[in-house]
Amino acid sequence: MKRSSSHRAAVAGRRAAMGLVVLVLLVAGAWSSWDTAHHIVLAKGRDHGTVTVVKCGDETCTASYEPDAVSRERPRVSVGRSVAAREGDRFPVVVKPGTDAVVRTGLPGFLHAWLPLGGALVLAAFVIGGGLRLARTAWGVGTAGAVLLVATFVAL
Repeated sequence: MKRSSSHRAAVAGRRAAMGLVVLVLLVAGAWSSWDTAHHIVLAKGRDHGTVTVVKCGDETCTASYEPDAVSRERPRVSVGRSVAAREGDRFPVVVKPGTDAVVRTGLPGFLHAWLPLGGALVLAAFVIGGGLRLARTAWGVGTAGAVLLVATFVAL
């Protein structure tokens, strides 16, 4: 059976729309991740140290800060509650420039920073598999996202 040109145009339009949805999901995930990850990836020249969580609120925790040899001292810093911080925890951090907010470093901090991208990969896998009909690619993308999510859960 020969396909009509209108059918081919509809299929091409659907594939373009689904491709655009995948692109938006992945760019949004990467953009959201980079907001935190760039403090870890591009940490040269920033203040580094270790924090000990003192008190936690609903969204942030306050912590005492012990700078490394070249960083300046700070009386207190704040860390986002979402980094699995509990009172008494100690972990390495980098200070966001111009603030007293810190970002967890090391492998747990790196994985946590890329968590939004992991979620975007899992969501994009459904669109790739269902909308674009690329099952193998969808399995690969979904597996990569799931591995990132599980690795973050295990590391924190």
